[in-house]
Amino acid sequence: MSKHRLSKKGRYVAWAVAGVTVVGGAGIAAQASMAAAALPAQKTYTGRAFDACTAPSLAAMNAWRGGQYGAAAVYIGGKNRGCAQPNLTASWVKSVNSSGWKLIPLYVGAQPPCQTGSSPEKFTATTASSLGVSDANDAITKASGLGMKAGSPVYLDMESYDITDKACNDAVLTYVRSFSKTLRAKNYRAGFYGFSSSSAKAIATATNKTDLPGNLWYALWDKANTTTTDWPWGTTQFTDHSRGHQYLVNSKETRGGYTITVDRSAWDAPVAIIG
Repeated sequence: MSKHRLSKKGRYVAWAVAGVTVVGGAGIAAQASMAAAALPAQKTYTGRAFDACTAPSLAAMNAWRGGQYGAAAVYIGGKNRGCAQPNLTASWVKSVNSSGWKLIPLYVGAQPPCQTGSSPEKFTATTASSLGVSDANDAITKASGLGMKAGSPVYLDMESYDITDKACNDAVLTYVRSFSKTLRAKNYRAGFYGFSSSSAKAIATATNKTDLPGNLWYALWDKANTTTTDWPWGTTQFTDHSRGHQYLVNSKETRGGYTITVDRSAWDAPVAIIG
């Protein structure tokens, strides 16, 4: 998508350097061990999902219902969110959920100090921990205000950066741990969106798993609708319905007379609990 998080060109350059069940959902050990005791059972969707920069109108969502997608990711907040969200209200969430859609909350948080581009909010080694707390609290407020209850996941959007820059990578992990720990303390699940070549890789390959997200949504634009055969890391990581795979971007599609440019994902992970 041209304005999801970075420009279309910027995202490609950065990348270069179905059913529902209620289950426990372990993810990685950190998700289970650090979760609050009262964390509700997760709601899992398995199938195809899409995300669009701006949440589509209710009419468009109704027209697209029953096609190849069963879930939609929505950008609930963050100072680095790329598009306005005139449609994204509690009423919209309730309506699309009632019609059968599953929703994936995505929060565009602060970005790494070594990342190229001019994001409105970046953290430093000094501010990473405190910003992780404040951004997570904001994400919870936004999710709750939309009717997404405790037990829902929030996927933290972290764009590509140079993970070989140790100081920068350490700051990222500090921010992510702080964000995730704050979510769990208030009974929300911690998820993470990133690139298989950089930001997602940093999470998956971190030696210390403490307080890292338990659900990983990896961007690998190989056009493969799977969360298993192209999984880049250990087979025991992010199992038990904890993976999403964004496999195609900027796909202009028309259904029921409504055209939306979407990114496609294969999904086997938590979705929002609406109520």
